Amino acid sequence: MQELERKIEYSYKNKDLLLQALTHSSYANEKESKHGSNERLEFLGDSVLGVITAEYFYKTFPNMPEGELTKLRSAAVCEKSLYGFAQQINLGDHLFLGKGELNTGGRQRPSILADAFEALIASIYLDGGMEEAKRFVLSFVKKMGKKKLSFSDYKTTLQEVIQKNPEELLEYVLVGESGPDHNKSFEVEVHLNSNVIGKGKGKSKKIAEQQAAKEALELMGL
Repeated sequence: MQELERKIEYSYKNKDLLLQALTHSSYANEKESKHGSNERLEFLGDSVLGVITAEYFYKTFPNMPEGELTKLRSAAVCEKSLYGFAQQINLGDHLFLGKGELNTGGRQRPSILADAFEALIASIYLDGGMEEAKRFVLSFVKKMGKKKLSFSDYKTTLQEVIQKNPEELLEYVLVGESGPDHNKSFEVEVHLNSNVIGKGKGKSKKIAEQQAAKEALELMGL
């Protein structure tokens, strides 16, 4: 843990928070860890990350319209970006994983690393406050540059199209899960007023939703 603290340039007052951030549910279930898994921290970290990136882009690009700001933020907080951030600090090497995850390459699985990175953000936030969390997050986001933030956020694009007709209702529905816990696959449909307009599959719900939105946009000729 001291090696990871050096990498992130933060020393914890409460080491238990770091332990929890590094503990995957597979390990927590096998070992009945007293720290529990990092799932609750991931939930909090997602929100903290959203606030930090939204403020950063708002201040950095004062003349950028709301739609473009949304796309920048979405690119910065997507699974692909978080996976990249986690790799920069070799986060996978420090995770506590169950045997199933260890045997199937869990230390390098994008969804696990992205979730753990969000949990790490939350642990820093709880231990050191918002300023420390902001310093940590922005040390990665600032390096990305505007070109790297060109990720196509199909969900945001689709939402913008649908918003032109306020009476339309857009909804993402999980219709299937398959595979063992350590290697699940998700299937999602995107519904427009209860009509299926796109389907997607992925190793996480977020990826499946993006793929469903992409298919919907293609059907619309966009």
